[in-house]
Amino acid sequence: MSFERAAIMGAIYGDGITSLPNAFDTIFADELREDIELLFAEARLVEGGVLPRGPERWYVEVQPERIRGFVEIATHPWFVAVCEAVLGSDYRIVEIGFDIPFPGAADQPWHRDFAVPDTTRLQRRLNSLAFNLTAVDTRPEMGPFEIAPGTQWDEFEGCEKGMFPPQHSWPRYSAKARSSMAQRGDISARSALTIHRGTANRSAEARPVLVVGVDAPDATNSAHHDLQVTPTYLARLPPRVREHLCCRVVDQLTPVIQNHVIGGLLSPAY
Repeated sequence: MSFERAAIMGAIYGDGITSLPNAFDTIFADELREDIELLFAEARLVEGGVLPRGPERWYVEVQPERIRGFVEIATHPWFVAVCEAVLGSDYRIVEIGFDIPFPGAADQPWHRDFAVPDTTRLQRRLNSLAFNLTAVDTRPEMGPFEIAPGTQWDEFEGCEKGMFPPQHSWPRYSAKARSSMAQRGDISARSALTIHRGTANRSAEARPVLVVGVDAPDATNSAHHDLQVTPTYLARLPPRVREHLCCRVVDQLTPVIQNHVIGGLLSPAY
């Protein structure tokens, strides 16, 4: 497969998001769901093992070797092409986790995942990406992810951690909003600075989504994460994965204590 760098750059620097439908088969996505459900059940037994991201919505960071399809994701030609086009050939995988809005999850406030770094504010360069892979076929009542295209360049002051635009600007984001009706096997990449939100899950099913965070060499998001691997797993990885993994080598995996708290998401949108 070959992918045009100009098209990738145009999408990420323009709308702030791009995607590849049917990148993986449905069996891959079903195994992903099995892994997420098992890991979530384990994480709930550990103090600090899960992070609330609003009512009935949780985030969990995990170790890559606990996700059966991690190597397939990290070596997929589209994943590699997007990382290299936007972040350069020395990109670093810094985060593996998942987000689950359960039935009853509410609309989130419009937000970005972290404050705009100086690299973006002063140089107009994006130095991180968030990849998403759904583990279920999204339906409208399941609370699809919404993004306001082009808003990675928005600037606003006086808000919590530079992440939450003032409420008077929300109608603009709602008017621009694009819902993601991702299906099993799809993969997307976005700038985490593009204004987005999870919407209310009015269905009877959870909507688990895997998250892979990737940085350029000058980004600092790895400070929020604890990517662990064992020596045996690291040795088995293909070189093209191992050389991009920003991780801590441990003799035995330990539960990841979540620390990327986003306090502004703990209340539903008002």
